[in-house]
Amino acid sequence: MSDRVLIAGGGIGGLVMALTLHQIGVPCSVFEKVRTPRPLGVGINIQPNAVRELYDLGIGAEALDRAGIPAREWALVGLNGNDIYAEPRGTEAGYAWPQYAMHRGAFHMLLLDTFRARAGDAAVVTGAAATAYEQDDGGVTLHLQTVDGPRTERGTLLIGAEGIHSPVRAQMHPDQPPIHWGGAIMWRGTTRAKPIRTGSSFVGLGTHEHRMVIYPISHPDADGLAQVNWIAERTVDASQGWSSDAWFREVAIADFAHHFDGFRYDWLDVPAMLRGAQVAYENPMIDRDPLPFWSQGRVALMGDAAHAMYPTGSNGASQAVIDARTLGACVLEAGVGPAALKRYDDRLCGPVGELVLRNRGAGPFGLLNLVDARCGGKFDDIDAVIPAEERAAFMARYKKAAGFAREALNAAPRTIPEGARVG
Repeated sequence: MSDRVLIAGGGIGGLVMALTLHQIGVPCSVFEKVRTPRPLGVGINIQPNAVRELYDLGIGAEALDRAGIPAREWALVGLNGNDIYAEPRGTEAGYAWPQYAMHRGAFHMLLLDTFRARAGDAAVVTGAAATAYEQDDGGVTLHLQTVDGPRTERGTLLIGAEGIHSPVRAQMHPDQPPIHWGGAIMWRGTTRAKPIRTGSSFVGLGTHEHRMVIYPISHPDADGLAQVNWIAERTVDASQGWSSDAWFREVAIADFAHHFDGFRYDWLDVPAMLRGAQVAYENPMIDRDPLPFWSQGRVALMGDAAHAMYPTGSNGASQAVIDARTLGACVLEAGVGPAALKRYDDRLCGPVGELVLRNRGAGPFGLLNLVDARCGGKFDDIDAVIPAEERAAFMARYKKAAGFAREALNAAPRTIPEGARVG
């Protein structure tokens, strides 16, 4: 089966890549290092540009509603609980597609189950970690480590989709700098609670260096309670580097909740919400410096392997979806070979690298920086601090950079034409 495309990594990006290749008639196999994939993680957002691609893959609202909930509002709130900026999201904002907030693990399992149902269980090989690759004029050989020992697979192309610690990236870019940490620490969890504001609002609260992000990731039950995702965040001195051996570890809520004791309002009691969680996870907010190229011959990177970014724009998972669909379009245009990977690289590497740096600079949460600088995060009249026109222009610039400006997205043709097949 040397005519296959090999995909190293069975996360969100790797599975959307696999579904896309299957859709356009290109054989592929996914190799995932985890032996038994499970629905791990907490909340993520899928922006309208990525939801559009999922719909075009045949993963529609009925399936996505089982994994999450359509978002209705995005809002930033100052330290004293007053609004800085709020806008509708998804279809309520005039997009042709919704925005979804969902449990990462539920979304991952949806993609995995869908691909297995379409391509067969044998198309996903678990317990197989990519370690290295070799390529020549005829194809690429992927080296894997399995529980039974080393193994090799031969294919036409290799897509590295194994995340921020990608061995494929490390081989392609052996002199890459270490993972970048700017000092932000995130504690993440979920609490069964009554959703605030619209009932499906994404709320950023506080300042750039001391904030909460809160949004529901499930539909409310009969008692009006939903699974509410939260991220508690503080920025500290990063000069000594990350002090833990773990990049994502379970911690006691008492270890960090005291930092947010002052976040109490008549519409939200953050300390009570934190105490209501069963488990919390600590991880640094990390990314990697942009790369000069994502492809080399028959090998290409995608998702976090290509562009791990701060979650400040809520578009890391969405960009992985866009990567996969763009690469699929390039395969349709140029065939299953290095030319398609080069075309994909030329299209996305530069612009997404700029997005990585924009997110590192606070992304849309940069409005919190402005408020903090001008009034310390507390105000009665936001228009006296930042005029409405300035706030709107700030957000418009970010949406354009992230690829989900409404008019452009609604008017754009399909990335993958309906029914299109290679050859």
